[in-house]
Amino acid sequence: MRKTGYEPLNTPKPVDDGLWLIDGPAIRFYGLPFSTRATVVRLKEGTLWVHSPTRLTDALKAELDALGPVRHLIAPNWLHYAHIADWQAAWPKATAWAAPGVAERAAKNGLTLSFDRDLNSERAEPPWRGQIRQMIVRGSKKHREAVFFHKSTRSLILTDLIEAHETRHMPVWARPLIWFVGIDDSDGKMPPDMAWTFRDKVALAEDVEKMIGWDPRRVILAHGRWYQTNGVAELERAFRRVLRPRRWEVAYEEAREKNRDKTR
Repeated sequence: MRKTGYEPLNTPKPVDDGLWLIDGPAIRFYGLPFSTRATVVRLKEGTLWVHSPTRLTDALKAELDALGPVRHLIAPNWLHYAHIADWQAAWPKATAWAAPGVAERAAKNGLTLSFDRDLNSERAEPPWRGQIRQMIVRGSKKHREAVFFHKSTRSLILTDLIEAHETRHMPVWARPLIWFVGIDDSDGKMPPDMAWTFRDKVALAEDVEKMIGWDPRRVILAHGRWYQTNGVAELERAFRRVLRPRRWEVAYEEAREKNRDKTR
C-alpha cells in the first residue's frame, strides 16, 4: 500500500473533545491518488456520528466500539459513498444518511445502496440538532454537498468544496497535474471542474458567508491537508473569487442606503 503522508491509517486520531479523524488509504480519482479522511463526532448521548466513512478494518471497528456505538453514517455528497455498505454491515443499528444524488450515483457505478434518511438541506437532523449545524450548499445542480459545523469544538467539516493536496506526499508524475488545476495545499480551493457546475454564484457566496458566520476555528477536509487553525481566514482565501462580487454588492447597497438617509 502506497503511503499517503497521513500515517498511521485506519485509526481514530483525537483532535478535540469528542472529535477524531480517521485517515484512510488513497483512492484513485481521475487516475490520481487522493488521500481520504473520515471525521468522527461523539454526540452528547455517547453515540458516534461518522462523516464520509473510509475503509473499515477489524482493528478500526474495535477502536471505534471502544469510543461508543456507531449510530450515524453520513454520505455527504455524490462522490463519497464507497464504504457505507461495509459500515452498515458492521453496525446494523446505525442510520445511514445521504446527501442528494448519492444513491443515484452509486447505482450508475453498479453499486446498490440502501439509505435510511435524506439529509435536510437547511437544518440539522433531530439526533444531532443543537450539537452540529448543517446545510446543503446551494449553487450547483450536480454537486450537492452537505456541510457540518460541530459547535463545541468550532470545527467545520467539508468534503470536496475545498481540496488541499500536499504534493510532496504524491508521486512525482501526479504533482504537475495537481499544481495545474490549483488544488495543491499552497492555495487549496474548490476543484475547477466542480466550480464550473456552480452556476449560481450568488447562492454559493451566501452559503459560504453563512459558514464564515459560524466562526470555525478549524476546517476539516476529506482530501489533503486540513486547517487546524484560522478557519475563517482559510474560507475567505479559498472562496475569495466567489466572495468578492458579493461583498462589493453588499458594500454598494450599504453606501446607497447611507446616501438615502442623508437626503431624507
